[in-house]
Amino acid sequence: MLEIAAVAMATLFTTIGPLDVAAVFAVLTADASPDETSTYAWRGTLIASAILFLFALTGDFLLMGLGISIAALTTSGGILLLMIAIDMVFARSSGATSTTEEEVHEARLKSDISVFPLATPLIAGPGAMGAVVLLMAQAKDNWAHQMIILGSLFLMMLLTLLALLMASRIQRFLGVTGIQVVTRISGILLSALAVQFIFDGIAQSGLLTPIAANGG
Repeated sequence: MLEIAAVAMATLFTTIGPLDVAAVFAVLTADASPDETSTYAWRGTLIASAILFLFALTGDFLLMGLGISIAALTTSGGILLLMIAIDMVFARSSGATSTTEEEVHEARLKSDISVFPLATPLIAGPGAMGAVVLLMAQAKDNWAHQMIILGSLFLMMLLTLLALLMASRIQRFLGVTGIQVVTRISGILLSALAVQFIFDGIAQSGLLTPIAANGG
C-alpha cells in the first residue's frame, strides 16, 4: 500500500509540479489584488481537480472504447513521462507540464486566468492527465489501490492549492535557481519511474515471452 502511494505521489508531484505552477502563477498575478489572487487559486485548483478526477474515473472506459491495452498505455505513458523528465532535468520548458511563451502572452491579456492557463495546462496538463489515467489503469480491478491513487491525487491538489496561495513567498524564498534545483531532482526521480513503466509495459505485452522461450 505504501509503495502504491509513494509511486502515485511521486508521479503526480513531478507531472503537476506545484512549485513550478506557483512560480508561473506569481508572475501572472503580479498586478492582481490579494482577493483576486486567492480567487484565481481556488477556482483554478477546483477546475483542474475536476478535470483530473474525470480522467482518472473515466480513463478505463476510454481505453476500452478505443481498444487500447494496459500494456500499450503503460509503455506509451512511460515514454511520455521520460520525455517530460528529460526536459525537467535540463530545465527546459515542456508543453506537457507548463505553458508555452504564446500561452503566457495570451494569459496576460485575460482578466481571469483561473481556467486558462492555470487550471489547464498549468495544473491539469497533458502530462498530469496521462499520469492519472496510467496510474488508475495499472490499479484496475483493485479498488483499494484505486482509492489510494485517488487519495494521493486529492492530497497533491491540496498541496498545489497551498503552493498557489503562497506563490509569492515561495518565489522569494526559493528564487529561480531553487525552483530549478527542485525541478531537476524531481526529473531524475520521474525518469526512473518512467523507465520502470516502460519495462512493465513491455513485460505485460508478452513481446519478450517468445524470445525468452526460444532462449531457454
